[in-house]
Amino acid sequence: MPAPPRTPTRPPSRSRISSIICWPAALSIAFIPLYARRLERDPAGAERLLGLILGTTGVAVVALTAILWWQTPRLIDWAFGGFDAETRSLTARLTRIVLPAQIFVVTGGVVRAALMARGSFRAQAMAPLVYNAGIILGGVILGPRIGVEGFSWGCLAGAITGLLLLPLWDARRQGVRFQLRVGFVDSDFLRYAALAAPLTLGVTLLTVDEWYDRLVGNHLAEGTIALLFYARVLMQVPIRVVGQAVATAAMPTFSRLHASGDVAGLNRLVEDTLRVALGVALLSATALAVVAEPVVRVLYERGAFDPEDTARVTGILRIMLFAVPAWVLQQIAVRAFYAREQMWSPMLLGTAVAALAIPLYVMLGRTSGAEGLAAAGALAIWVNALSTLVLGRVLHGGPSFAPLLGSVARGGAVAAVAGFAAVLLPARGEGLAGALAELALAGAVFAALAGAGIFVLGDAPLRAAAWRILRRLWPGAAP
Repeated sequence: MPAPPRTPTRPPSRSRISSIICWPAALSIAFIPLYARRLERDPAGAERLLGLILGTTGVAVVALTAILWWQTPRLIDWAFGGFDAETRSLTARLTRIVLPAQIFVVTGGVVRAALMARGSFRAQAMAPLVYNAGIILGGVILGPRIGVEGFSWGCLAGAITGLLLLPLWDARRQGVRFQLRVGFVDSDFLRYAALAAPLTLGVTLLTVDEWYDRLVGNHLAEGTIALLFYARVLMQVPIRVVGQAVATAAMPTFSRLHASGDVAGLNRLVEDTLRVALGVALLSATALAVVAEPVVRVLYERGAFDPEDTARVTGILRIMLFAVPAWVLQQIAVRAFYAREQMWSPMLLGTAVAALAIPLYVMLGRTSGAEGLAAAGALAIWVNALSTLVLGRVLHGGPSFAPLLGSVARGGAVAAVAGFAAVLLPARGEGLAGALAELALAGAVFAALAGAGIFVLGDAPLRAAAWRILRRLWPGAAP
């Protein structure tokens, strides 16, 4: 079988780069519970806290960016030692253009975290859209003149506009006031740094699953890493739409309930959020599994990517989709810890699971190739998610497992009925037109049956969420 086009892969190097750039999100997550608690008790103190954290992290990231900018050529040699002189020079130039974007990622993230703690998600929703639009426009407008550098300048402009200026404008509109100040030894900043430390230092499957695929896959058959990459891109769609979106939206409310001392309310909300997310994750993962083959054909099948490659990626994707509910569970369950300002316990647990999973990846990768690595990732994330739920039950008294199992059973039944009906449909023909027709028909059948099934078999939280969506789409709809 002709291997799909391989993406540039150097697993250790990719791991190093990822560990450098994943910490801005941790800084935002650590700020939400601190700010929510201060906002609950002392609004003026919350403004002072925002000014302190924004000013201090801003100075720190500017200094770090300057050092990285200065040492960029050495970093390129460390991460990509095999580059020739021309590629090394181009990579260094592009890196130096986009490096300052981290300043706006970090500082804008703190502002967006403050807005979310206040119940405003407009800037959080718009920021990635404006950021990505900047990259696209940079390539379209500047690309014909300066080539690939246009995308880099677009990335920087999108970061400035979407990740910082937009949140600052939204904060001003909502009356959020603060004065920047710097205090590396201030007790509030040290508390914040202590909360952020485990999130930046810990290594969990949420970050290393792809590293393991690359590390092991680099020693397997040609094209293994590319097959996994193509499947992973599609698998991440329901994870981001469901898991990341729900977790991001839920954490500020979790934090406010913890700040107000409402332990029972927090446990109840965590349980309800998990039940809704589980139902939606099961449905979305099943839907994508049903239409996986036409989706892969539409998106990838051209050039060197032939029907045999489509079959391999489709199979790998369907294995990965078994892990989607676990990925969603994990992202929400850890937010319940973070809201309580308990960062170390889930991070240590996740790091232990990630370390213990290494032999599983090696064994299944060697025996079953790309499919084995996909299965190893699915098994490992399920162990991680279930362990996190058990730890939460032990430490916090919730969530209860019986309602979660009930949600899995009901959501699984709805997904199974809708999925079985959709897969029975005949193929719609070859080529792009046939794939699009198959995708449209199977998707429509699944959506119709799943929608009806939610109201017949779905549990109460899932039905309530469905009604909220219907009322937004059709204001006259009523339960």
